[in-house]
Formats: sequence, C-alpha cells, structure tokens
Amino acid sequence: MPINADKPHLWKADTRASVDQFNDWFMKFAPKAYRDTRKKTIESVEQGLTETNDLSVITPEIIKRNPAILPTLRMSTCPPLARDGLIGLADSTKNLVGTLEEGRLPSHLATEVLDAHLRKIAAILSQMLDVDIFPWIAEKRRPTKEERYRSSTIVADRLCGARRTHRAKRAGETAACADRTISN
Repeated sequence: MPINADKPHLWKADTRASVDQFNDWFMKFAPKAYRDTRKKTIESVEQGLTETNDLSVITPEIIKRNPAILPTLRMSTCPPLARDGLIGLADSTKNLVGTLEEGRLPSHLATEVLDAHLRKIAAILSQMLDVDIFPWIAEKRRPTKEERYRSSTIVADRLCGARRTHRAKRAGETAACADRTISN
C-alpha cells in the first residue's frame, strides 16, 4: 500500500510539501535547463533555415531529406501551426505527420501518395510563413546575420513552448487515466 494511502487527513500536508519541493526544484534548475534546450533548438532551427535557403525553398524533397524539419516549419508560420492544424489544412494524416516529425518517412506509403501529401504540406507552410519574423521573405532578399539569429531564437522559443505544453498535456492525460483506474 502506498505511503499515507490510508491516512487522508495527511494528504493536504503531503500535497503542499510536494508542491513546495517541485517549486524549489523548478526555481533552481528550470531556467538553466530551458536556456540549454533553447540553445540546442536554435542551432536546429538555423540548420533548417540553411536547408530551406532561409525558407525561400520549402519542397517535398527537402522534407523527405530531413523529415524532422517539420516542427520547425510549423512554428515558422503565422500563426504557428499545431500538428493537428497542419494535418487539417493540408488534408493529411496524423500518422504521416507524426512519423515525419519523428524524423522518419512512412515505410508503407506509396511514393506518389507521399509526394502528394508533401506537396500540400509544403504549399501550406510556404503560404503561411510569418513575414514579421522573416521580413526578408516579403522583401525578396537574404537575411542579415542578426535577422537570422533573431528569427531562429523566436522559432526556437515557440518550439520549446510547444514541447512543454505537449508534455504537460500528456502528463495530465496520464494522471486522468490513473485517476479513472483507481476510482474503478
């Protein structure tokens, strides 16, 4: 039997202690962890900019070469596209987009079907690029080094926020499932 499971009068104090412990941990370690993660993510976004010629060329071929670029491209749009939003707009499938975002191409999809989906995905992403973050796109020029870094940082922040929200949502779903299991 778990500790204090049979002592409901202690639950509030245990909960407060747990929340305090988490808050202490969060205040000490979360900012550094976030900055470290953001730095790696900025590097990944900059690589994506390089691969797409600073977002001037988003093609099925680029997505095929580096399927894991898809989250970066989704966060480069105005507004940033959730995975389900891209799926709906491009009339694609959750399985296909999820597989791409894992960095893989689907293994059991005919090439012509994959290409058709990737053309629609690339077209949606190209049409919705955020020209406030990437001003060089509308101005049809190369970005400055500063613009490139600033844009990469903004997209990296969006990616980090989206991942954190996704993890929190998953944790909440897991907890809700556990609550239903315990109460049944």
